[in-house]
Amino acid sequence: MNIPYLDLKRITAQHGEEIQRAVAEVVSSGWYLQGEAVKRFEANYAKYIGTKHCVGVGNGLDALTLTLRAYMELGKIDEGAEVLVPANTYIATVLAITENGLKPVFVDVDEDTLEMNIEKAITERTQALMMVHLYGRCVYNESIAQLCRDRGTLIIEDNAQAHGCIYRGKHTGALGDVGCHSFYPGKNLGALGDGGAITTDDEELAQMVRTLSNYGFAKKYVANYKGRNSRLDEVQAAVLDVKLKYLDDDNRRRKALAHIYYGNIKQGVVWLPKMIDDESNVYHIFPVFTEKRKELQAFLNERGIQTLIHYPIPPHKQQCYAEWNNISMPVSERLAKEELSIPLNQTMTNEEAEYIAETINTFTK
Repeated sequence: MNIPYLDLKRITAQHGEEIQRAVAEVVSSGWYLQGEAVKRFEANYAKYIGTKHCVGVGNGLDALTLTLRAYMELGKIDEGAEVLVPANTYIATVLAITENGLKPVFVDVDEDTLEMNIEKAITERTQALMMVHLYGRCVYNESIAQLCRDRGTLIIEDNAQAHGCIYRGKHTGALGDVGCHSFYPGKNLGALGDGGAITTDDEELAQMVRTLSNYGFAKKYVANYKGRNSRLDEVQAAVLDVKLKYLDDDNRRRKALAHIYYGNIKQGVVWLPKMIDDESNVYHIFPVFTEKRKELQAFLNERGIQTLIHYPIPPHKQQCYAEWNNISMPVSERLAKEELSIPLNQTMTNEEAEYIAETINTFTK
């Protein structure tokens, strides 16, 4: 059996004809930026997430960066302020903070739940929390939210990996003050190129992000701010609008496959994150952890199973952040050394998932 980690051609083919029609409509319209396709997707995605506003931007990193910049322009985040961020996140989350001259304060996570314990990290200088729903797991909880509310700390959700995830009836991306989304092709809701968005109920914030993402123009050729060019294009918006209709079904299929893994993988061979309720995990990534990652990866590859590693170097250990290399985040650093992502997407069969689980179980440390 040969199982790729992710077959984007196979995923796109699920709705290939509908996607091709949507793209053809954009091409024939002659309008490729800031047109009806983007407006339609923004409205539909805002409705899906459950917010009043959605603003499409160029990619997920820009969504994060522009959000922080917008809050600074609005006077809600001060220059040099502290922003709490999990130590086990993808580097983009941290890049958005440092790009704006803000100070990332790294917080280690719970090994089982991947949730942050921010009580000791939050100070009077903390003005925002970057809450990252890593692997597709919701990490929002009421204790964190209440602590932030009590201190006036903004909650910015990095929802790049958790499209469709729900906490107590409400989608991630609508739990905090603003949600930042990536539509990179491999995401649960993926475009055919780069794309991103922010979702929020804050009209002032939404308008500021829209302005900053379009060169800082308050109106054409009138730049009130030093902005940038970061816009979701019409083709990607049209593709996303098609795929949005099937997101919940795709996520249900992911969850069914994840249940096969949880029910069949022997935890003595590897260990898995604590299983949480189905609504709160959309399984963008299914990680297994082992001290023998290199050996397990080679073992699986020899048997036709492709795997990836997310992410081998935590942001605070990257060369570009040498000033924080001496920080110790033991859980996040252990996760980075032991994590191995096995295939999981909505086009896989039960037989493929069962084969992967059985193969992992035959691996001996």
